[in-house]
Amino acid sequence: MGIVPLAQTVLMLMSLAAFLTLYVFRAQDNNRLTSWQWVFTDADLFRITPILVAGLLLAYALTRIPFPRRRAASVLLAVSFSIGALTWAEPEVIVDVARYFTQAKHVERYGVAYFLAEWGGQIPAWTDLPLVPLLYGLIFSLLGENRIFIQVFTTLLFSGTVVLTYLIGKTLWDEAVGFYAGALLLGMPYLLAQVPLMLVDVPTMFLLTLAVFMTIQALEHRSIWLIALAALAVALAGCTKYSAWLMLSVLPVVFLVRHWEGPRSLWLRAGAMTTIAALLIGIVMYPIFDLIKGQLELLQSYQAPGIRRWEESFTSTFLFQIHPFIGGAALFSAYAAFKRRDARYAIILWLPLLLVVMEIKRIRYLLPAFPMLALMASYGLREIRDREVRQYAVLCIVVSSVAVTVFGFVPFLQKASAVNLQQAGEYLDSLEGESVEVIALPQMHALVNPDVSVPILDLFTSKRIVYRHDPVLAPSAEALSKSSLRFTWEYRSPSYYATGTEGSVDSAVVVITSDAHQPLPTRLANRLRHFRLSREFNVMEDVFGYRTLVKVYLPA
Repeated sequence: MGIVPLAQTVLMLMSLAAFLTLYVFRAQDNNRLTSWQWVFTDADLFRITPILVAGLLLAYALTRIPFPRRRAASVLLAVSFSIGALTWAEPEVIVDVARYFTQAKHVERYGVAYFLAEWGGQIPAWTDLPLVPLLYGLIFSLLGENRIFIQVFTTLLFSGTVVLTYLIGKTLWDEAVGFYAGALLLGMPYLLAQVPLMLVDVPTMFLLTLAVFMTIQALEHRSIWLIALAALAVALAGCTKYSAWLMLSVLPVVFLVRHWEGPRSLWLRAGAMTTIAALLIGIVMYPIFDLIKGQLELLQSYQAPGIRRWEESFTSTFLFQIHPFIGGAALFSAYAAFKRRDARYAIILWLPLLLVVMEIKRIRYLLPAFPMLALMASYGLREIRDREVRQYAVLCIVVSSVAVTVFGFVPFLQKASAVNLQQAGEYLDSLEGESVEVIALPQMHALVNPDVSVPILDLFTSKRIVYRHDPVLAPSAEALSKSSLRFTWEYRSPSYYATGTEGSVDSAVVVITSDAHQPLPTRLANRLRHFRLSREFNVMEDVFGYRTLVKVYLPA
């Protein structure tokens, strides 16, 4: 056996050993959404291991395919989109979607002007920024209020991030570093599981990566158009999420590195780009300055201390939720860059190092920095001189992570009680009538306002929802101050749900509960005397405290 086949055999065995080791020690994964201790049972070991072995053997065969130099971006775009689409069956498992859907629906119903005027007023903003909900609302307005359009959009942004990561690596070093870095974004199961969700994290990752790439281009080429586009990209990233403001600190690092290597005219280009970006952000932020000030105070007093209470360990993030070979290659890359005295490496090192030093241990806040981590890992893998061995190492990472995502994370999330809202919405669309009445009972196992279940159901049905907010006794201020779901009690049910007549005999009644044995209030039981139970949706994973079980009643 030659050196190359031997090295590939070792990589195959190491990949299989990594999965089995993580499986054995899965109790150490404290991720709050897709912890291996919840995702994998004893039976899963015998189900997934043969699939993983088959995938690793297929990856070995793929190493014979030449490097796609002329169509690298197209290959990455197509492959990443196809893999992202494999996760579309997930329900909306993170309750934050209620905020983003509600804000987007205001755009669809009342227009952009109303949304911008009332965002933070009649439209509760919590600690959000308006850009991503605005984009979601425009999609609803143009294509219709259907989740599949949002999923296509977020998957395209994910694929766009993969391509941008490739272009950054190609610009800073060479095509191979860029290509493998883009591919390594597919080696992060947690990221793949986030792709189909109606949240702001994937769009933020895309726009932050776009800002970095455009800044590099603007500083390298003397083009006023590139400067303007870079400034626009920076402004857009700054309007996605407050944590993006911290991550935009990578841009001065880009300037310093390029200044070290480039001409003095960089000062002029950097100054022009900064000025334009500041003006664009100022135009958006100045009219809502008081609101933003209040949000920042809330982030400082509530969110920052909360991160310590809701944190997930780096062990969970960099071993279980990201393939461990990526973390290992990224660590080795620091040595390789130091040995070469490569100043450009500082550009990709900055964000991962900053977030680790600041001990940001909530993986959703780390997600926008994943492209830089992938670039670090690719930079480390370039030390493997043989092309086939390096390519097989990347394929092992991707195959292992896709197997974990598709055969582990996705089936687990499909067993979450959130899927009841998805299935109930699809069932409601099969019924006659234009509207349904929704009743949400108080949550028994979590400090969550039951009102937020309604917009999540609304996302999955085309029926017009009639819902009247019944006052629910809110938890104490002390309990809410430590709850990660405090925002649900700041949520206000939109007025467009309050239209219609209660007791309309030709409409279905949907009751959302949190327990299969939760008793109906007397008033509701009397209300349903002339109705029959048509369908129940009772999937429950017994992991998350927030549960949504659904019963659909039809007139008898």
